[in-house]
Amino acid sequence: MVYYEKMTQQGFDQLGKEIERLKKQRPGLIQALQAARALGDLSENAEYSSAKRDLRHLESRLRYLGKQRRYADIVRPQDDGVAAIGQTVVLRFADDDETDTYAIVGKPEADLEDQKISQASPLGAALLGHRQGDTVTVHAPSGDYQVTIAAVHLTTPPPD
Repeated sequence: MVYYEKMTQQGFDQLGKEIERLKKQRPGLIQALQAARALGDLSENAEYSSAKRDLRHLESRLRYLGKQRRYADIVRPQDDGVAAIGQTVVLRFADDDETDTYAIVGKPEADLEDQKISQASPLGAALLGHRQGDTVTVHAPSGDYQVTIAAVHLTTPPPD
């Protein structure tokens, strides 16, 4: 059975950009490997081992990203005010009355530093299907807490 991972078009495009960037690095790593191989004895050649490891890491990352794109299920968000993948939500936390803004995205694109939460995270899962004004309880590993949805709107992709 094949499992498709939900993601936004923006996340899908970001994976493509990373693949292209890595493909551009490949010739330089191949040259470094060839140069290290030309140094002679491979059993005690640290440069060769390092170059081989770097190329292997790049190839592994390319395979991983390729699978992420191949098994992507691109979500087309609706501007209906319902929290879902592709929507940005403004939340007010009940315990300290602070507000934060998060974009709900697929698991492969989640990045908390960039304010992107996965729909599968405790917070993301609790928000799905709710609207502005709804208060939801988040069941997190560190304990339950409540948030109120202050706003829901389509996530606008950053300009290129």
